[in-house]
Amino acid sequence: MPLSWNEIKSRALAFSREWADAANEDAEGKPFLIAFFEVFGITNKRVASFEHAVKKHGGGRGFVDLFWPGILLVEMKSRGKNLDRAFDQAMDYFPGIKERELPRHVLVCDFARFSLTDLETGQTVSFALADLHKHVRLFGAIAGYSTQVIQPQNPINIKAAEAMGRLHDRMRAVGYQGRALEIYLVRLLFCLFAEDTGIFERGQFQAWIEEHTREDGSDLGALLGSLFHVLNTPPFERLKNLEADLAAFPYINGRLFQDALPPAGFDAPMREALLDLCALDWSLISPAIFGSLFQSIMDREARRNLGAHYTSEENILKLIRPLFLDELRAEFEKVKKNKNRLFEFHKKLRTLTFFDPACGCGNFLVITYRELRLLELDVLRASYNDGQQLLDIHQLVAVDVDQFYGIEIEEFPAQIAQVALWLTDHQMNLKVSEEFGAYFARIPLKHAARIVHGNALQLDWSAVLPPEVCSYLLGNPPFVGKKEQSPSQKLDMSDVMQRIAGAGVLDFVAAWYVKAARYVVGSDSADQNDPGRLKSVPQNQAPRCAFVSTNSITQGEQVGVLWGWLLSKGIKIHFAHRTFSWNNEARGKAAVHCVIIGFGREDAAEKTLFEYEDIKGEAHAVRAANINPYLVDAPDAFAIKRSSPIQSSTPRISYGSMPIDNGWLILDADDYAEVAKDEPATLEFCRPYVGGEEFLNASRRWCLWLVGVPPQALRHSRFISRRIEGCRDYRRSSTRPQTLELSKTPALFGEIRQPNTPYLLLPKVSSENRDFMPIGLLDPQIIASGSALIVPGADFFHLGVLQSTMHMAWMRAVCGRLESRYQYSASIVYNNFPWPDAASGQVSAGNLTDRPTDRPTDRPTDRTTDRPTDRPTDRPTDRPTDRPTDRPTDRPTPGRHRGCGARRAGCPRRPSRRVARRPLRPAHHAGKPPQGASTSGPGGGRRLRLQGRQGWQRRPVHRCLPRRLPVYTLPATYQPSPGRRSPQGW
Repeated sequence: MPLSWNEIKSRALAFSREWADAANEDAEGKPFLIAFFEVFGITNKRVASFEHAVKKHGGGRGFVDLFWPGILLVEMKSRGKNLDRAFDQAMDYFPGIKERELPRHVLVCDFARFSLTDLETGQTVSFALADLHKHVRLFGAIAGYSTQVIQPQNPINIKAAEAMGRLHDRMRAVGYQGRALEIYLVRLLFCLFAEDTGIFERGQFQAWIEEHTREDGSDLGALLGSLFHVLNTPPFERLKNLEADLAAFPYINGRLFQDALPPAGFDAPMREALLDLCALDWSLISPAIFGSLFQSIMDREARRNLGAHYTSEENILKLIRPLFLDELRAEFEKVKKNKNRLFEFHKKLRTLTFFDPACGCGNFLVITYRELRLLELDVLRASYNDGQQLLDIHQLVAVDVDQFYGIEIEEFPAQIAQVALWLTDHQMNLKVSEEFGAYFARIPLKHAARIVHGNALQLDWSAVLPPEVCSYLLGNPPFVGKKEQSPSQKLDMSDVMQRIAGAGVLDFVAAWYVKAARYVVGSDSADQNDPGRLKSVPQNQAPRCAFVSTNSITQGEQVGVLWGWLLSKGIKIHFAHRTFSWNNEARGKAAVHCVIIGFGREDAAEKTLFEYEDIKGEAHAVRAANINPYLVDAPDAFAIKRSSPIQSSTPRISYGSMPIDNGWLILDADDYAEVAKDEPATLEFCRPYVGGEEFLNASRRWCLWLVGVPPQALRHSRFISRRIEGCRDYRRSSTRPQTLELSKTPALFGEIRQPNTPYLLLPKVSSENRDFMPIGLLDPQIIASGSALIVPGADFFHLGVLQSTMHMAWMRAVCGRLESRYQYSASIVYNNFPWPDAASGQVSAGNLTDRPTDRPTDRPTDRTTDRPTDRPTDRPTDRPTDRPTDRPTDRPTPGRHRGCGARRAGCPRRPSRRVARRPLRPAHHAGKPPQGASTSGPGGGRRLRLQGRQGWQRRPVHRCLPRRLPVYTLPATYQPSPGRRSPQGW
């Protein structure tokens, strides 16, 4: 056991007095170093070697005065010699030292002066022999104390996981695998950590392997089995004739070494891989990140992207701070100067319990435990800030790992979570030791976190931790969409979601919200008549909850289903982080858009909403009166799924036509060129085919549209015949009855919804960077695909409303998201929108059929994930000025618009205050917009609000509007069949 710092300081003073007159390197160097190590309680001569032979730089041979592999290299000189030259001499030894044995520190000394260099940080500290007692903490690694700052982003985490992965692969290659391999590696992990953090003597595990096992590794497996048995056996129960070096290992307990494992077989490369692991400084490892990295080594594919799904400490703190940590810190600041209240606060910390029902490798539990221990350390500082000596630090440190509970469906991560909490506990114990100068360790392990191996959606959570004694429920449940759920996950969802209507649309994470709601109200059963149902938990004892989730549960159709049920159970949202990018510490970054929602049964006095201007940036905390399911400061309301619009007069919206053809009826540019070259007559049956992708990015596709075409008209085309046969074969091979039925009509689309009049087309997914979602006016000869929504029978009034600021705000509030992009929905966005009634005195805006659609529109290429280039300001404006334009009915006063740079009729000199009870129509101005003005969408720049049933009230803003609406027309090469309308241009 390491000495206390007070004892080390006393020994350092005595050492300085005893060796004050030493001067000769040859006669006194070795005794001086032996006495120096005794200052720190190191008497084992095996930890370091004197006169260690190495090959020097340049090929010569040299002898290191003292060498402790991986820790320290010492070069002694006689009194008065140049220490800089001594350091250069020490560095010359490095080429002859194995990489895994390279020391971190170099110490040069001339008896009167010390100079210690940390090669990792590059820092050098020099001091006199008489001042050794002032600098003893520099030698914390020698003394058995870990003085390093644990950094999750430290490359040592990745390096250690990769090294463990190599050992894992070698052991599995020789046939040692499955659960035995997982437990074996967890035990090795503990041993590696123990020898670098003072649980074992420094270097004890590595020295035991090097000195007691053969180089070919043939006996290593058997000896490690003996070591594991010793670590699980109290000293008084061990064999009396046990080999001394093996008996020197402490008793660990904690069930970690309890189960008997089959003996493992090692060879020389495997032994070398284990020694490479021993050479790493495991005191630098962050248990929070290493758990996930360690788990990922079990899968080669996962190891290529180590930690891709690891939760960063920064993101974990986003959850635990508003859940409990900020509140506890604030309470500590209030009571830290009152000894009695501080004592009660310390007792309170010991009573808190934390439960993660999807704990994985324990990342959330580890960081929570660490922060709770740091808070307790501040309490101890405040309690003993008068310099009072701590008499029994073991009794004063109260917070322990047995306050933590978890459920994990896989056994290996569950074991890692438990070990990670032990490792974190020891790291925090070392911090306490550093702070108060007395070594503190909880060995043997007496307490353990309760991590249950099981399916959280099938287990009764109250059996793991009763809700009335649970303080906080937290975690990061699995990110699985409704379409990606496995059959077993769907079955679990079905069991949890009993009696919740429409639950089939919910993502997997929603099951944890439902289970949590039942848990906090006192029942983990879906059946309210269940005789085993618990009594209701008192409101003031109900745990507070917070989960990380994909943002989908706060958007679109999931909101009404999930939150409608949660709100009916009395659940209230206390705090929330709106959508942000969920990052991690490893090389591969998982691109997930998440929210954090804190909730509970009781209502919170203060509610906080964390908003992000940039989803990858910092959050801005905003106080909120109420946080609703859309994570906005507004009353609890949500849009439910509707099959038709609220107003019966509103035109219906639907998806475009679905081919269900495996691509046989669809033509890309190459297919179309081939047909134009080989069978030009076939172009009569090829129609432009437009979906969301084609509409936004101006890409070209065509389809075979054979509605109403007699079979004899197709016999001359081998291309069409081949395509029809391919479609028939695909449909016949399907196991879906509806698709099999469609094989009888292979020339037609599976679902035909194409209108016979011009229609509006809305892409289902659009970039969040757009102020206005693009909406197009298409000719009926252009076929809309199922990847877009269409509104047949709409007029310019409907187009203006759909592109209004109000509708865009509504869409952003209630629509679903694909990552962070808008996902327009017919049943949620369109059908729930409160359309204004056209007042009886309103001038008709005209039907879309009254609008000429023979003008080509060139749209610049754009990706929906990039900033759009299809806003009206980006569209061509070089149109003939003599063409007729549509002017607003409420024409403003002519004059020069500020910032417009042109005098035109219809440009307001100043904002108008008049109310327009007429529908919005395309604007008049084709010029450039004023500086900084947004002109997105028809009617752009005019802010609208609903004015009862009297139509729209206009709040004009100094903005100019695009001259014409975008339209789609057919290519000039299109040859219609007789009687069909022939559009012009492209």
